[in-house]
Amino acid sequence: MAGTREVADVLGVAATGRAGRSPLHLISLIERGLPLAALDRVSGLLAPRDTAFKYRIVPKASLARRTLGKRLSADESGRVARLAKAWSFAREVWGSDAEARDFLFRAHPLLEGRRPIDLVLGSELGAQLVDEILGRLQYGSAV
Repeated sequence: MAGTREVADVLGVAATGRAGRSPLHLISLIERGLPLAALDRVSGLLAPRDTAFKYRIVPKASLARRTLGKRLSADESGRVARLAKAWSFAREVWGSDAEARDFLFRAHPLLEGRRPIDLVLGSELGAQLVDEILGRLQYGSAV
């Protein structure tokens, strides 16, 4: 399962020094609001050909109101971090960006035909369901 360091790497936030490697440090960054660059980085990794994907995370109008140097809200940062965690875990399980994307964006039978990415975007509980499936895949018991 994706750890704090992997999630921080996907988000593009520095994890330097002892405090930087702490899960509580990452939580603090999320609560204060991640930089807008984290949104661009995560949406670029997950959906590199879909320039509008980031608007599924943060509405276009909300993003347009932000000025240079502003941060995401705590809620928006939480969604971005959820996506970063799911992406990192899917990469770990599948071993490549293309296969991780395929898993996240393809309807899954254990999710009643819903796409994992939609559940991760929707709620923490949805993200937990996707994590459970990835965990089962990782250990060879996906059914």
